[in-house]
Amino acid sequence: MTVREQIIRFALVGVVNTGTYYCCYLLLLHLLPYVAAHVVAFVLSMTGSFFLNSRFTYRSRPTWRKFLLFPLTNAANFVITTSGVYLLVDVLHLGSRYAPLITAAAAVPITFAVSRTILLRPDHAPEAGR
Repeated sequence: MTVREQIIRFALVGVVNTGTYYCCYLLLLHLLPYVAAHVVAFVLSMTGSFFLNSRFTYRSRPTWRKFLLFPLTNAANFVITTSGVYLLVDVLHLGSRYAPLITAAAAVPITFAVSRTILLRPDHAPEAGR
């Protein structure tokens, strides 16, 4: 599969992931403060994203090792979106319903690069002499 095809598939998974995140976020806003709703929704959608990207985007086998490394793909995304949500809501006084959608776009290229590196990485180092 070409990188271009992976980017297209990554974008499709991103749409599904963003929809999942946003629905969870809106539901949790009724129960939690907006930052807590953001964090919980983020973790739930990240788990789904791992499986979709493993199988659909990169056609790689999900493993515990990759699952445990996968949060690194979202570390930059998490920092950018969480900081962005805070900035847009508390500093710029934008509505808490739309802030996450605006900040998500800035983190996409970084997330693709890191997820591609982790999910296409072999689980074991090749043996010497082979």
